[in-house]
Amino acid sequence: MHNVTQLHGELVAEQAPVTYGMVRAHIATSRGPPSAAPPQAPTVRNVTRWLTRHPTSLREEDSVGLKDVLARCPGLNTAAGHVRDFDGILTGLLGATLPAWIDAVDTSQLPGLTGFALHLLPDLDAVTAGLTLGWNSGSIEGAVNRIKKIKRQLHGRAGFELLHRMILLQQSGSRPLPMQVRRASVLSR
Repeated sequence: MHNVTQLHGELVAEQAPVTYGMVRAHIATSRGPPSAAPPQAPTVRNVTRWLTRHPTSLREEDSVGLKDVLARCPGLNTAAGHVRDFDGILTGLLGATLPAWIDAVDTSQLPGLTGFALHLLPDLDAVTAGLTLGWNSGSIEGAVNRIKKIKRQLHGRAGFELLHRMILLQQSGSRPLPMQVRRASVLSR
């Protein structure tokens, strides 16, 4: 196959009455349509998203892509089954089935998933309770994080009185003016 510039140069050397555009147009028609690009392999992020979403919430092309990937990789197909089982444990609050799930994952010897499952064993009672009981400490954690945020905003220099005042002001929905904060910090000394 010739380069267009090289072919044009050869034709001009033989004194053919052609222009560069004519040679380029001829080569373009003789080559035919460009071949279709090979299909792109899905990214790790896409496959992870496909595996962790509920199958009914996947778009049609995502569902086809997931089926194709799972057909090509039996280890990933096994991992997908374990991920779906764990999703059922989480959403159904079926913590009692967690030891059987850990054993199944350990038997399959999938590196990332096996490590995750085995790291649940030291705190199995707490994890089982968290996956069985309907209540949690989320509201307490939210309050603690809000207090930590206030402390960071005050650069760790807030005494108990100032921190208490800032927490109460933020709970009431009003934001303290900078002067109020300065006055409160002077009063807390």
